[in-house]
Amino acid sequence: MESPFKGKTGLRRLWNAFHYSMEGFRAAYRHEDAFRQEALLAALMIPAALLLPVSMLGRALMIASVLLVLIVELLNSAIEAAIDRISLDSHTLSKRAKDIGSAAVFVALSNVVVVWACVLLA
Repeated sequence: MESPFKGKTGLRRLWNAFHYSMEGFRAAYRHEDAFRQEALLAALMIPAALLLPVSMLGRALMIASVLLVLIVELLNSAIEAAIDRISLDSHTLSKRAKDIGSAAVFVALSNVVVVWACVLLA
């Protein structure tokens, strides 16, 4: 069975998708401390990447690595919210899902360190 909310097409669908995305950003910023911290880092690191004397490819990799952290954090926050919606009870599968999401954020943050080090120390 298909969702009844899938009926919009064309420009209306694009407008709705944009609106939902902005709501998602607002919700993450409002309710997730980690997202706020990573957004602040992005607000500092992206302009720094634009100002540093590195190649265009290096700059693109530096910015992409920072944006990847935000993407992974948004997905991790969505997983956590969905799990909490299902139940706030302690369960091994809930813990596993949240821990795996946290590990994904850690990998993305580690990637920032490696990419920035490679670009800046090359």
